Amino acid sequence: MKQLRKLLLLLLLLSLVAGCAAPVSAPAPSAGQAPAAGEMPYAGVTLRLVGANHPWQVAITPLLADFEAQTGIKVNFEALGEDQLNQKLTTEFTAGNSDIDVFMQRPLQEARVMQLNGWYEDLTNCVSDPDYDFADFADGAVGTTTVNGVLTGVPIVTEQEVLYYRKDLLEAAGLEVPKTLDELKAAAEILTDRDNEMYGFVARGQRSPLVTQFSSFLYSMGGDWFDENRQATINTPEALAAIDLYGTLLREYGPPGVLNMSWPQAVAIFAQGNAALYTDASSIYSNMLDPEKSAVADKTGVAVFPAGPAGSIMYNVTSWGLSMHSGSRNKEAACEFIKWATSKEIVSKTQGEGAVPGARESVWASPAGSAAFPADWVEAVAASANGRGYDRPLVIAVTQARDIIGGAVTVAIEGGDYVAAANDANAQFQALLDSEQ
Repeated sequence: MKQLRKLLLLLLLLSLVAGCAAPVSAPAPSAGQAPAAGEMPYAGVTLRLVGANHPWQVAITPLLADFEAQTGIKVNFEALGEDQLNQKLTTEFTAGNSDIDVFMQRPLQEARVMQLNGWYEDLTNCVSDPDYDFADFADGAVGTTTVNGVLTGVPIVTEQEVLYYRKDLLEAAGLEVPKTLDELKAAAEILTDRDNEMYGFVARGQRSPLVTQFSSFLYSMGGDWFDENRQATINTPEALAAIDLYGTLLREYGPPGVLNMSWPQAVAIFAQGNAALYTDASSIYSNMLDPEKSAVADKTGVAVFPAGPAGSIMYNVTSWGLSMHSGSRNKEAACEFIKWATSKEIVSKTQGEGAVPGARESVWASPAGSAAFPADWVEAVAASANGRGYDRPLVIAVTQARDIIGGAVTVAIEGGDYVAAANDANAQFQALLDSEQ
Protein backbone atom coordinates (compact mmCIF):
# COMPACT_ATOMS: atom_id res chain seq x y z
CA MET A 1 0.00 0.00 0.00
CA LYS A 2 2.89 2.36 0.90
CA GLN A 3 4.52 1.61 -2.44
CA LEU A 4 1.25 2.41 -4.30
CA ARG A 5 0.96 5.76 -2.48
CA LYS A 6 4.59 6.59 -3.38
CA LEU A 7 3.90 5.73 -7.03
CA LEU A 8 0.78 7.94 -7.18
CA LEU A 9 2.68 10.82 -5.54
CA LEU A 10 5.48 10.46 -8.06
CA LEU A 11 3.05 10.56 -10.98
CA LEU A 12 1.37 13.69 -9.57
CA LEU A 13 4.74 15.48 -9.23
CA LEU A 14 5.69 14.58 -12.80
CA SER A 15 2.40 15.95 -14.18
CA LEU A 16 2.87 19.24 -12.30
CA VAL A 17 6.40 19.63 -13.65
CA ALA A 18 5.24 18.94 -17.21
CA GLY A 19 2.44 21.50 -16.86
CA CYS A 20 4.82 24.20 -15.70
CA ALA A 21 7.19 23.51 -18.58
CA ALA A 22 4.51 23.60 -21.28
CA PRO A 23 4.77 26.61 -23.63
CA VAL A 24 1.99 29.19 -23.42
CA SER A 25 0.41 30.15 -26.76
CA ALA A 26 0.16 33.88 -27.43
CA PRO A 27 -3.42 35.03 -27.86
CA ALA A 28 -4.54 36.20 -31.31
CA PRO A 29 -4.64 39.99 -31.59
CA SER A 30 -8.01 41.52 -30.93
CA ALA A 31 -10.09 43.22 -33.63
CA GLY A 32 -8.42 46.46 -34.61
CA GLN A 33 -4.94 45.35 -33.48
CA ALA A 34 -2.62 44.39 -36.33
CA PRO A 35 -0.45 41.28 -35.87
CA ALA A 36 3.29 41.77 -35.62
CA ALA A 37 5.32 41.71 -38.81
CA GLY A 38 5.91 38.22 -40.12
CA GLU A 39 3.26 36.64 -37.92
CA MET A 40 0.41 34.57 -39.36
CA PRO A 41 -1.80 34.03 -36.31
CA TYR A 42 -4.84 33.21 -38.41
CA ALA A 43 -3.21 30.60 -40.63
CA GLY A 44 -5.72 27.88 -41.44
CA VAL A 45 -8.79 30.08 -40.90
CA THR A 46 -11.37 30.14 -43.71
CA LEU A 47 -13.60 33.18 -44.10
CA ARG A 48 -16.95 33.03 -45.83
CA LEU A 49 -17.53 36.26 -47.75
CA VAL A 50 -20.92 36.80 -49.39
CA GLY A 51 -21.40 39.68 -51.82
CA ALA A 52 -22.95 40.96 -55.01
CA ASN A 53 -22.08 40.57 -58.66
CA HIS A 54 -20.61 44.06 -58.82
CA PRO A 55 -17.56 45.91 -60.22
CA TRP A 56 -16.02 45.93 -56.72
CA GLN A 57 -16.30 42.15 -56.57
CA VAL A 58 -14.65 41.93 -59.99
CA ALA A 59 -11.83 44.27 -58.90
CA ILE A 60 -11.10 42.66 -55.52
CA THR A 61 -11.24 38.99 -56.56
CA PRO A 62 -7.83 38.85 -58.35
CA LEU A 63 -6.21 40.43 -55.27
CA LEU A 64 -7.47 37.85 -52.77
CA ALA A 65 -4.51 35.54 -53.40
CA ASP A 66 -2.17 38.22 -52.06
CA PHE A 67 -4.17 38.51 -48.84
CA GLU A 68 -4.23 34.73 -48.43
CA ALA A 69 -0.45 34.53 -48.92
CA GLN A 70 0.17 37.32 -46.40
CA THR A 71 -2.12 36.00 -43.67
CA GLY A 72 -2.73 32.31 -44.26
CA ILE A 73 -6.45 33.05 -44.28
CA LYS A 74 -8.54 31.43 -47.01
CA VAL A 75 -11.34 33.59 -48.41
CA ASN A 76 -14.33 31.96 -50.09
CA PHE A 77 -16.23 34.68 -51.99
CA GLU A 78 -19.82 33.86 -52.98
CA ALA A 79 -21.18 36.43 -55.48
CA LEU A 80 -24.93 36.75 -56.07
CA GLY A 81 -27.40 39.11 -57.70
CA GLU A 82 -28.47 42.02 -55.48
CA ASP A 83 -31.92 40.65 -54.71
CA GLN A 84 -30.53 37.16 -54.18
CA LEU A 85 -27.89 38.57 -51.84
CA ASN A 86 -30.44 40.32 -49.65
CA GLN A 87 -32.60 37.21 -49.57
CA LYS A 88 -29.68 34.95 -48.59
CA LEU A 89 -28.47 37.29 -45.85
CA THR A 90 -31.95 37.72 -44.41
CA THR A 91 -32.70 34.00 -44.53
CA GLU A 92 -29.45 32.88 -42.94
CA PHE A 93 -29.28 35.58 -40.30
CA THR A 94 -32.90 35.03 -39.29
CA ALA A 95 -32.25 31.31 -38.88
CA GLY A 96 -29.52 32.19 -36.39
CA ASN A 97 -26.92 29.61 -37.41
CA SER A 98 -25.21 31.29 -40.37
CA ASP A 99 -21.46 30.85 -40.84
CA ILE A 100 -21.16 34.05 -42.92
CA ASP A 101 -18.22 36.11 -41.67
CA VAL A 102 -18.13 39.15 -43.98
CA PHE A 103 -20.73 40.47 -46.41
CA MET A 104 -21.44 43.32 -48.80
CA GLN A 105 -24.33 45.54 -47.79
CA ARG A 106 -26.42 48.39 -49.25
CA PRO A 107 -26.50 50.58 -46.15
CA LEU A 108 -29.23 53.00 -47.18
CA GLN A 109 -31.58 50.21 -48.17
CA GLU A 110 -31.11 47.61 -45.44
CA ALA A 111 -28.73 48.78 -42.69
CA ARG A 112 -31.41 50.06 -40.31
CA VAL A 113 -33.30 46.78 -40.41
CA MET A 114 -30.16 44.68 -39.99
CA GLN A 115 -28.88 46.86 -37.14
CA LEU A 116 -32.25 46.62 -35.41
CA ASN A 117 -32.03 42.83 -35.69
CA GLY A 118 -28.50 42.77 -34.24
CA TRP A 119 -26.88 41.25 -37.31
CA TYR A 120 -23.87 43.59 -37.46
CA GLU A 121 -20.63 43.50 -35.58
CA ASP A 122 -19.82 47.11 -34.70
CA LEU A 123 -16.59 47.82 -36.59
CA THR A 124 -15.55 50.83 -34.52
CA ASN A 125 -12.81 48.93 -32.67
CA CYS A 126 -11.78 47.05 -35.79
CA VAL A 127 -10.86 50.25 -37.65
CA SER A 128 -9.25 52.03 -34.67
CA ASP A 129 -5.70 51.00 -35.62
CA PRO A 130 -3.84 54.31 -36.32
CA ASP A 131 -1.94 52.75 -39.23
CA TYR A 132 -5.24 51.96 -40.94
CA ASP A 133 -6.22 55.67 -40.83
CA PHE A 134 -10.01 55.48 -40.72
CA ALA A 135 -10.12 59.29 -40.64
CA ASP A 136 -9.10 59.14 -44.30
CA PHE A 137 -12.64 58.08 -45.25
CA ALA A 138 -15.01 60.88 -46.29
CA ASP A 139 -17.37 61.90 -43.51
CA GLY A 140 -20.48 61.62 -45.68
CA ALA A 141 -19.59 58.09 -46.73
CA VAL A 142 -19.02 57.00 -43.13
CA GLY A 143 -22.27 58.68 -42.12
CA THR A 144 -24.14 56.45 -44.53
CA THR A 145 -22.84 53.27 -42.89
CA THR A 146 -23.36 54.47 -39.30
CA VAL A 147 -26.72 53.60 -37.71
CA ASN A 148 -27.58 54.53 -34.11
CA GLY A 149 -23.90 54.95 -33.34
CA VAL A 150 -22.99 51.54 -34.78
CA LEU A 151 -20.47 51.41 -37.62
CA THR A 152 -22.29 48.78 -39.66
CA GLY A 153 -19.71 48.63 -42.44
CA VAL A 154 -16.73 50.28 -44.08
CA PRO A 155 -17.53 52.17 -47.32
CA ILE A 156 -16.32 50.43 -50.47
CA VAL A 157 -18.35 52.15 -53.23
CA THR A 158 -19.58 55.74 -53.26
CA GLU A 159 -21.73 57.84 -55.55
CA GLN A 160 -23.04 61.39 -55.82
CA GLU A 161 -25.70 63.09 -57.90
CA VAL A 162 -24.16 65.05 -60.78
CA LEU A 163 -25.28 66.84 -63.91
CA TYR A 164 -24.56 65.26 -67.30
CA TYR A 165 -24.86 67.67 -70.22
CA ARG A 166 -24.39 67.89 -73.97
CA LYS A 167 -21.46 70.20 -74.58
CA ASP A 168 -22.29 70.70 -78.26
CA LEU A 169 -25.93 71.64 -77.67
CA LEU A 170 -25.11 74.16 -74.96
CA GLU A 171 -22.42 75.72 -77.11
CA ALA A 172 -24.69 75.95 -80.16
CA ALA A 173 -27.35 77.69 -78.04
CA GLY A 174 -24.81 80.05 -76.48
CA LEU A 175 -25.47 78.67 -73.00
CA GLU A 176 -23.12 78.09 -70.09
CA VAL A 177 -23.24 74.89 -68.06
CA PRO A 178 -26.08 75.44 -65.54
CA LYS A 179 -24.74 76.32 -62.12
CA THR A 180 -28.13 76.89 -60.48
CA LEU A 181 -31.46 75.11 -60.64
CA ASP A 182 -33.00 78.23 -62.20
CA GLU A 183 -30.39 78.07 -64.96
CA LEU A 184 -31.08 74.35 -65.37
CA LYS A 185 -34.77 75.01 -65.93
CA ALA A 186 -34.11 77.89 -68.35
CA ALA A 187 -31.62 75.81 -70.37
CA ALA A 188 -34.00 72.83 -70.49
CA GLU A 189 -36.72 75.05 -71.94
CA ILE A 190 -34.43 76.50 -74.60
CA LEU A 191 -33.00 73.13 -75.62
CA THR A 192 -36.33 71.32 -75.94
CA ASP A 193 -37.38 70.63 -79.53
CA ARG A 194 -40.14 68.06 -79.44
CA ASP A 195 -40.65 68.08 -83.21
CA ASN A 196 -37.14 66.68 -83.57
CA GLU A 197 -37.37 64.43 -80.51
CA MET A 198 -34.86 66.49 -78.57
CA TYR A 199 -35.69 66.96 -74.90
CA GLY A 200 -34.14 69.54 -72.64
CA PHE A 201 -34.10 67.35 -69.56
CA VAL A 202 -34.37 63.71 -68.58
CA ALA A 203 -34.26 61.96 -65.19
CA ARG A 204 -35.96 59.15 -63.32
CA GLY A 205 -39.73 59.53 -63.30
CA GLN A 206 -40.81 56.16 -61.95
CA ARG A 207 -42.51 56.47 -58.57
CA SER A 208 -40.03 54.77 -56.23
CA PRO A 209 -36.74 55.03 -58.19
CA LEU A 210 -37.08 58.81 -58.65
CA VAL A 211 -36.87 59.50 -54.90
CA THR A 212 -33.10 59.10 -54.62
CA GLN A 213 -32.46 61.58 -57.45
CA PHE A 214 -35.19 63.96 -56.32
CA SER A 215 -33.33 64.14 -52.99
CA SER A 216 -30.69 66.57 -54.25
CA PHE A 217 -33.39 68.89 -55.57
CA LEU A 218 -35.07 68.73 -52.16
CA TYR A 219 -31.87 69.43 -50.20
CA SER A 220 -30.78 72.26 -52.49
CA MET A 221 -34.17 73.91 -52.07
CA GLY A 222 -33.62 73.83 -48.32
CA GLY A 223 -35.85 70.86 -47.54
CA ASP A 224 -35.50 67.39 -46.09
CA TRP A 225 -37.62 64.31 -45.41
CA PHE A 226 -38.30 65.05 -41.74
CA ASP A 227 -36.98 67.37 -39.03
CA GLU A 228 -34.99 66.74 -35.85
CA ASN A 229 -38.20 65.84 -34.03
CA ARG A 230 -39.11 63.23 -36.65
CA GLN A 231 -41.92 65.35 -37.98
CA ALA A 232 -42.52 64.76 -41.70
CA THR A 233 -41.61 67.72 -43.93
CA ILE A 234 -42.86 66.59 -47.33
CA ASN A 235 -45.30 69.53 -47.60
CA THR A 236 -43.12 72.41 -46.41
CA PRO A 237 -42.63 75.38 -48.78
CA GLU A 238 -39.13 74.12 -49.59
CA ALA A 239 -40.33 70.60 -50.37
CA LEU A 240 -43.23 71.89 -52.46
CA ALA A 241 -40.83 74.04 -54.49
CA ALA A 242 -38.64 71.01 -55.15
CA ILE A 243 -41.62 68.86 -56.13
CA ASP A 244 -42.90 71.58 -58.46
CA LEU A 245 -39.50 72.03 -60.12
CA TYR A 246 -38.82 68.33 -60.61
CA GLY A 247 -42.33 67.79 -61.93
CA THR A 248 -42.12 70.75 -64.32
CA LEU A 249 -38.76 69.70 -65.71
CA LEU A 250 -40.00 66.24 -66.64
CA ARG A 251 -43.50 67.28 -67.70
CA GLU A 252 -42.55 70.26 -69.86
CA TYR A 253 -39.07 69.37 -71.08
CA GLY A 254 -38.82 65.60 -70.64
CA PRO A 255 -39.46 62.73 -73.06
CA PRO A 256 -42.76 60.84 -73.30
CA GLY A 257 -43.20 57.85 -71.01
CA VAL A 258 -41.05 59.35 -68.26
CA LEU A 259 -43.30 57.95 -65.52
CA ASN A 260 -42.00 54.49 -66.45
CA MET A 261 -38.35 55.46 -66.36
CA SER A 262 -35.80 54.36 -63.80
CA TRP A 263 -32.12 54.99 -64.52
CA PRO A 264 -31.64 52.41 -67.34
CA GLN A 265 -34.43 53.98 -69.41
CA ALA A 266 -33.40 57.56 -68.65
CA VAL A 267 -29.73 56.96 -69.42
CA ALA A 268 -30.72 55.31 -72.72
CA ILE A 269 -32.56 58.48 -73.81
CA PHE A 270 -29.46 60.54 -73.12
CA ALA A 271 -26.98 58.06 -74.60
CA GLN A 272 -29.03 57.88 -77.80
CA GLY A 273 -28.67 61.64 -78.21
CA ASN A 274 -32.26 62.63 -77.39
CA ALA A 275 -31.68 64.72 -74.26
CA ALA A 276 -29.52 67.73 -73.40
CA LEU A 277 -29.41 67.63 -69.60
CA TYR A 278 -29.59 64.71 -67.20
CA THR A 279 -29.19 64.48 -63.42
CA ASP A 280 -28.35 61.10 -61.91
CA ALA A 281 -25.71 59.11 -60.06
CA SER A 282 -22.02 59.61 -60.79
CA SER A 283 -21.56 55.84 -60.77
CA ILE A 284 -23.35 55.38 -64.11
CA TYR A 285 -20.95 57.68 -65.97
CA SER A 286 -19.65 54.95 -68.28
CA ASN A 287 -23.12 54.57 -69.81
CA MET A 288 -22.74 58.07 -71.24
CA LEU A 289 -18.99 58.35 -71.68
CA ASP A 290 -18.13 54.93 -73.12
CA PRO A 291 -18.23 55.13 -76.96
CA GLU A 292 -19.42 51.53 -77.11
CA LYS A 293 -22.50 52.43 -75.02
CA SER A 294 -23.19 56.02 -76.00
CA ALA A 295 -23.69 57.79 -79.32
CA VAL A 296 -22.75 61.08 -77.64
CA ALA A 297 -19.75 59.99 -75.56
CA ASP A 298 -17.44 62.60 -77.08
CA LYS A 299 -20.05 65.34 -76.62
CA THR A 300 -20.94 64.68 -72.97
CA GLY A 301 -19.71 66.69 -70.02
CA VAL A 302 -20.10 66.20 -66.27
CA ALA A 303 -20.66 68.98 -63.75
CA VAL A 304 -21.49 69.45 -60.09
CA PHE A 305 -25.19 69.43 -59.17
CA PRO A 306 -26.73 72.91 -59.71
CA ALA A 307 -27.38 75.08 -56.65
CA GLY A 308 -30.77 76.03 -55.27
CA PRO A 309 -31.65 78.66 -52.65
CA ALA A 310 -29.84 76.58 -49.99
CA GLY A 311 -26.79 75.99 -52.18
CA SER A 312 -25.56 72.98 -54.12
CA ILE A 313 -26.50 70.17 -51.74
CA MET A 314 -26.32 66.84 -53.44
CA TYR A 315 -26.14 63.41 -51.86
CA ASN A 316 -22.75 61.82 -51.31
CA VAL A 317 -23.49 58.28 -50.21
CA THR A 318 -22.00 54.87 -49.72
CA SER A 319 -23.87 52.66 -52.12
CA TRP A 320 -22.02 49.57 -50.88
CA GLY A 321 -20.21 48.78 -47.64
CA LEU A 322 -18.25 45.83 -46.28
CA SER A 323 -19.68 44.43 -43.03
CA MET A 324 -19.01 41.74 -40.44
CA HIS A 325 -21.74 39.39 -39.23
CA SER A 326 -22.22 39.57 -35.46
CA GLY A 327 -22.43 35.79 -35.43
CA SER A 328 -19.06 35.27 -37.12
CA ARG A 329 -16.85 32.68 -35.42
CA ASN A 330 -13.75 34.32 -36.92
CA LYS A 331 -14.12 37.95 -35.92
CA GLU A 332 -10.42 38.79 -35.56
CA ALA A 333 -9.60 37.28 -38.95
CA ALA A 334 -12.67 38.95 -40.48
CA CYS A 335 -11.46 42.29 -39.14
CA GLU A 336 -8.06 41.74 -40.73
CA PHE A 337 -9.72 41.06 -44.07
CA ILE A 338 -11.96 44.13 -43.89
CA LYS A 339 -8.98 46.35 -43.04
CA TRP A 340 -6.94 44.87 -45.87
CA ALA A 341 -9.73 45.15 -48.46
CA THR A 342 -10.36 48.80 -47.54
CA SER A 343 -6.75 49.83 -46.96
CA LYS A 344 -5.16 52.68 -48.88
CA GLU A 345 -3.11 50.24 -50.95
CA ILE A 346 -6.04 48.07 -52.02
CA VAL A 347 -8.45 50.97 -52.59
CA SER A 348 -5.79 52.50 -54.84
CA LYS A 349 -5.95 49.34 -56.93
CA THR A 350 -9.73 48.79 -56.98
CA GLN A 351 -10.29 52.46 -57.76
CA GLY A 352 -7.28 53.34 -59.88
CA GLU A 353 -7.26 50.14 -61.93
CA GLY A 354 -10.79 48.81 -61.47
CA ALA A 355 -12.55 52.20 -61.77
CA VAL A 356 -14.60 51.53 -58.62
CA PRO A 357 -15.11 54.89 -56.84
CA GLY A 358 -14.13 54.46 -53.21
CA ALA A 359 -14.29 56.73 -50.16
CA ARG A 360 -10.65 57.33 -49.18
CA GLU A 361 -9.75 61.00 -49.61
CA SER A 362 -6.03 60.28 -49.97
CA VAL A 363 -6.68 57.97 -52.92
CA TRP A 364 -8.79 60.60 -54.67
CA ALA A 365 -6.00 63.13 -54.07
CA SER A 366 -3.44 60.92 -55.83
CA PRO A 367 -2.99 60.85 -59.62
CA ALA A 368 -3.35 57.07 -59.65
CA GLY A 369 -6.67 57.25 -57.80
CA SER A 370 -8.33 59.36 -60.47
CA ALA A 371 -6.56 58.03 -63.56
CA ALA A 372 -9.43 55.76 -64.59
CA PHE A 373 -12.01 58.56 -64.63
CA PRO A 374 -12.66 61.60 -66.88
CA ALA A 375 -11.19 64.84 -65.52
CA ASP A 376 -14.49 66.75 -65.32
CA TRP A 377 -16.13 63.76 -63.62
CA VAL A 378 -13.39 63.78 -60.99
CA GLU A 379 -13.88 67.51 -60.43
CA ALA A 380 -17.64 67.09 -59.99
CA VAL A 381 -17.18 64.22 -57.56
CA ALA A 382 -14.55 66.13 -55.56
CA ALA A 383 -16.90 69.12 -55.33
CA SER A 384 -19.55 66.79 -53.89
CA ALA A 385 -17.41 65.54 -51.02
CA ASN A 386 -19.48 67.36 -48.38
CA GLY A 387 -22.84 66.23 -49.72
CA ARG A 388 -25.42 64.62 -47.47
CA GLY A 389 -24.85 61.02 -46.49
CA TYR A 390 -28.33 59.84 -47.48
CA ASP A 391 -30.36 59.92 -50.70
CA ARG A 392 -33.64 58.61 -49.21
CA PRO A 393 -35.36 58.83 -45.83
CA LEU A 394 -33.40 57.21 -43.01
CA VAL A 395 -36.17 54.90 -41.86
CA ILE A 396 -36.58 51.18 -41.41
CA ALA A 397 -39.39 50.83 -43.98
CA VAL A 398 -37.38 52.39 -46.81
CA THR A 399 -39.38 50.85 -49.64
CA GLN A 400 -42.70 52.04 -48.22
CA ALA A 401 -41.34 55.55 -47.60
CA ARG A 402 -40.07 55.86 -51.16
CA ASP A 403 -43.41 54.77 -52.53
CA ILE A 404 -45.28 57.35 -50.45
CA ILE A 405 -43.02 60.27 -51.34
CA GLY A 406 -42.59 59.27 -54.97
CA GLY A 407 -46.35 59.30 -55.37
CA ALA A 408 -46.51 63.04 -54.65
CA VAL A 409 -43.76 63.76 -57.18
CA THR A 410 -45.43 61.74 -59.93
CA VAL A 411 -48.61 63.81 -59.45
CA ALA A 412 -46.49 66.90 -60.18
CA ILE A 413 -45.01 65.24 -63.28
CA GLU A 414 -48.55 64.54 -64.51
CA GLY A 415 -49.55 68.16 -63.90
CA GLY A 416 -51.97 67.36 -61.09
CA ASP A 417 -52.56 68.99 -57.71
CA TYR A 418 -49.16 68.28 -56.22
CA VAL A 419 -49.87 70.38 -53.12
CA ALA A 420 -52.78 68.13 -52.14
CA ALA A 421 -50.70 65.09 -53.03
CA ALA A 422 -47.83 66.34 -50.85
CA ASN A 423 -50.19 66.95 -47.94
CA ASP A 424 -51.52 63.41 -48.25
CA ALA A 425 -48.00 61.99 -48.58
CA ASN A 426 -46.88 63.95 -45.53
CA ALA A 427 -49.70 62.45 -43.44
CA GLN A 428 -48.88 58.92 -44.61
CA PHE A 429 -45.18 59.41 -44.03
CA GLN A 430 -45.79 60.78 -40.55
CA ALA A 431 -47.82 57.69 -39.71
CA LEU A 432 -44.88 55.57 -40.87
CA LEU A 433 -42.44 57.60 -38.74
CA ASP A 434 -44.70 57.28 -35.71
CA SER A 435 -44.95 53.53 -36.17
CA GLU A 436 -41.15 53.24 -36.02
CA GLN A 437 -40.70 55.22 -32.79
